[in-house]
Amino acid sequence: MGEDAPLVTITVCVRNGADWVEGCMQSLLEQTWRPLEIVAVDDGSSDGSDERLQAFHDPDGEVPVRVLRRPAEGLAAARNAAARAARGTWIAITDIDVRPMPDWIEALMAARNGLENEDVMAVTGRTIFEEGDDLVSRLRSIEIERKYRSRPRRTSLANGPCSMFRADALLEVGGFEPAWYHAEDMEVSLNMVAAGGTIVYTPEAMVRHVPEEGRQRFAAKRRRDARAHVRIARRWPRRARKGMRFDFLGTPLLVLAMMPLRLATWACFIAAIGPAVLWWTQNGTGGTDGILPPDPAASFAIASTFWVGAVLLAEATMWFSALGAVTREVLSDVRRRKRLTWLISRESFALRMLLLSWSWALWRGLVLGGWDAVTGRNGHRRR
Repeated sequence: MGEDAPLVTITVCVRNGADWVEGCMQSLLEQTWRPLEIVAVDDGSSDGSDERLQAFHDPDGEVPVRVLRRPAEGLAAARNAAARAARGTWIAITDIDVRPMPDWIEALMAARNGLENEDVMAVTGRTIFEEGDDLVSRLRSIEIERKYRSRPRRTSLANGPCSMFRADALLEVGGFEPAWYHAEDMEVSLNMVAAGGTIVYTPEAMVRHVPEEGRQRFAAKRRRDARAHVRIARRWPRRARKGMRFDFLGTPLLVLAMMPLRLATWACFIAAIGPAVLWWTQNGTGGTDGILPPDPAASFAIASTFWVGAVLLAEATMWFSALGAVTREVLSDVRRRKRLTWLISRESFALRMLLLSWSWALWRGLVLGGWDAVTGRNGHRRR
């Protein structure tokens, strides 16, 4: 790297992530880039994370490590504190539940110069979500991996787990706004794009994320994502993004449609069998006068047609759209074992329920984000 190589500061923040501290910090110390320093911030933890971080505090080491303690003010405020303490020309950010590969910083730095006429303000890498023992972690791992396959070199998002910012550019755009609710990495990225900067994606810079397990935890994170994106879409319409598309939105947009499609399926089903059930329960009593349509058979046929159409549309969206590329891979082992019956297997039913839970979480997040916009909370500005 040479004596003139720029200093890189890696920053990581934690609140109540004690189980992940040692693995993350050790992977940061194993980085091959030199010169290097690490700034770790405890954001008001109550589970012993602070004590575990302090075990790595070594400001005079070969790779200096400084640990900062702060009251619980949120991730954006903690990232700002780390950035202010950084001495490096470049500031890398990662998360406590992430394990960067040893050459992560080296790969980011190799891509920092960009092409002619590019003012590279940030470089971002690839996050690999590890698979655990449940369906949630497998879905998340495959979904993220497929998104990275089609990610362009020039992007609009420097992801929080695996990115690096030019220190002067980060300060010029104001850093991370503490009022932002979630998605602080996307907001600061768009600020850089608006300032004329370029964000470069390099797949060689890899980090590994611990498995994202548990349906409740998964749904809570997706709800936060959707809630934050209301603010971002409101604040950053296409004209303000200079034509750059929002990154990483493809699959959630299709998942969002799953709840309305399933509700439409049930509505058509009820409309189809309702008159028939009424007729059957009241047949011969005269109790259906004024309730049944003039021609129950015709109404049943029409509603049944809509029901079949709704079922086919929902299933096609789930299995044969861009979302289907993910779901089919999630159940690849089941498809090999069960051949023609995999669509009605227990595993496929569980996946349907998981996607409905995901869709419901997204809709809840959008509603909460809309309420934030009305009340001017969580980074929204009243118009």
